[in-house]
Amino acid sequence: MAAPARRLCHIAFHVPPGLPLARDLQHFFGFQPLAVREAAGWRQLALRSRDTVFLVNEGGGPGEPLYGLDPHHPVPGATNLCFDVADAGAAARELAALGCSVPVPPVNVRDAQGTATYAVVSSPAGNLSLTLVERTGFCGPFLPGFRPVSSAPGPGWVSHVDHLTLACKPSSSPKLMRWFHDCLGFHHLPLSPGEDPELGLEVAAGSGRGGLRLTALQVPTNNLVPTLVLAESLLGVTEGQDQVEQFLARNGGPGLQHVGLYTPNIMEATEGVAGAGGQLLTPPEAYYQQPGKEKQILAAGHKPSLLARQGVLLDGDRGKFLLQVFTKSLFAEDTFFLELIQRQGATGFGQGNIRALWQSVQEQAARGQEA
Repeated sequence: MAAPARRLCHIAFHVPPGLPLARDLQHFFGFQPLAVREAAGWRQLALRSRDTVFLVNEGGGPGEPLYGLDPHHPVPGATNLCFDVADAGAAARELAALGCSVPVPPVNVRDAQGTATYAVVSSPAGNLSLTLVERTGFCGPFLPGFRPVSSAPGPGWVSHVDHLTLACKPSSSPKLMRWFHDCLGFHHLPLSPGEDPELGLEVAAGSGRGGLRLTALQVPTNNLVPTLVLAESLLGVTEGQDQVEQFLARNGGPGLQHVGLYTPNIMEATEGVAGAGGQLLTPPEAYYQQPGKEKQILAAGHKPSLLARQGVLLDGDRGKFLLQVFTKSLFAEDTFFLELIQRQGATGFGQGNIRALWQSVQEQAARGQEA
């Protein structure tokens, strides 16, 4: 591996001037301003919720924003993942030797709180770039070049990034998996016993109606780097586009589809987000009426009526459960969204939920056509 990732530093967004993403992250999801930089036509605001940091790059000056790359993409979205590495300069040289594009070669940034070195690498996943930063010589709250921002403590609904999901073109997962393995040290993480890493986990919708292929990747023995999930559509007949196909069409290609944010109390988090005006997806009523679903929810120690009211999904068995809820897209283009996730011993990604939701939506659509 050329540049083993040691920690996720932040996730960067690129948005046009005036788009209220930074405001929405604060008002609806409890993020608080951490540091800001305004220069050369850019306003860069870092926001934090515990160990989760989002960097909103707003504008589009003649140069590049610090610690990133302007993708000149017509659709706003999450376009950069920043990872801490041991030696950013050496990592950039090794990646270039592997044939990777390094549009921003190593840059040294210094201020009164210390120094950092970073380089930006293009990824094969659409408009997603990777920033490799070395900041052992920095003692500030974020990164050199940014002015710290004082703010009141937030509600802390979100503790850290659980996973990152990339929407990929069909049959592209093996290539992407090899790239992230060779360049950043990610390894295949089986989601089911005996899973073939070339095939991933197939979550079929049933009756030839398509489905999703999920391939999970993880940096071994390093829980400071979130799991990376590659999602692609399975061939089949569907009622319109599935969620991955929709993202590819509306985003203009592959990219970061959603970020899974871990919450220690999903009921408190969803109540807080909804109470603040955040928009959460409401599962079809049929999801909670599946045979055995009420018993499953009770076994996990929750009330079925409360989960249904909050739109929280639950998957798992044998004492290990996963709870999750999805937001509506953060952008008008209906692309990138957030997921709130709480784990009660489960390590997967709600494969049963994906299948059940797919089937219940299809059945609901069929009933609507019959009416």
